[in-house]
Amino acid sequence: MSSTPSRTYEPTPARKVAFLGLGVMGYPMAGHLARAGHQVTVYNRTATKSIAWCADYAGAGGKNHAQAATPREAARGADIVFCCVGNDDDLRAVTLGADGAFAGMEPGAIFVDHTTASAEVARELYRAARTLGLQFVDAPVSGGQAGAQNGQLTVMCGGDLAPFEAVRPTAMAFSRAFTRMGDSGAGQLTKMVNQICIAGLVQGLSEAVAFGMQAGLDMPLVLDVIGKGAAQSWQMDNRGKTMVEGKFDFGFAVDWMRKDLGLVLAEAQRNGASLPVTALVDQFYGDVQRMGGNRWDTSSLIARLTK
Repeated sequence: MSSTPSRTYEPTPARKVAFLGLGVMGYPMAGHLARAGHQVTVYNRTATKSIAWCADYAGAGGKNHAQAATPREAARGADIVFCCVGNDDDLRAVTLGADGAFAGMEPGAIFVDHTTASAEVARELYRAARTLGLQFVDAPVSGGQAGAQNGQLTVMCGGDLAPFEAVRPTAMAFSRAFTRMGDSGAGQLTKMVNQICIAGLVQGLSEAVAFGMQAGLDMPLVLDVIGKGAAQSWQMDNRGKTMVEGKFDFGFAVDWMRKDLGLVLAEAQRNGASLPVTALVDQFYGDVQRMGGNRWDTSSLIARLTK
């Protein structure tokens, strides 16, 4: 049974696409492409994931989908190659070299990278793609595992206008918003802004909830009340009460947040931005890792304050 919930897709011309990386995000994202009627070939470093995906989505969208042994094989003949892997090195591994996707793509084909990576690697691969007559769009996402499963991701893109516009109708199969932010690297930089905001919000919410619990307040009631005022946020609405309950088994893990904040802090060193709160919260996430919370949701920052 497929893990992708049903949703309504806008009619778009069917495209031949590839999807590289079938983790908690990529697996349902590729599924939405299949259900929207696109012909999908998938690649994953662990082949059992690709085999399982093909079984889950057999016949979805009226197409017979396939799996490939290498990124190059997956990309062969694809109009668009989507990708969602772990980090800069993983991204280079699936794009470059004899078995990389770039080697299998035809001139004019578009590579869309949904990995949260550095702006530096986005620009590097943009240049490499253009040299080969290919197009490259950096397109990190926000919305977490639930957004991927529901096809409601917010996608922030960097790259040339023409490939962005060509990709957008297809990518809306898993997106609620798909927006060009500027030239190559702008998508990754926008995602960094997103993570800076989240880090500060979650720490503030953690301190507020811990304070209220220490004061003996009925915190679910407190959150209901203040959530109707200026303190309201997505984090409060979706994580406040589970933080009170000490439940951290959601999609976006502390390990991933630390990777993202590492990218943020490295970019800040390059551009001279001052990020004292972000740097401090990154250290706090290190404390959570030392507590054994590597795979806990990012809202687990409160665990430092209530242990």
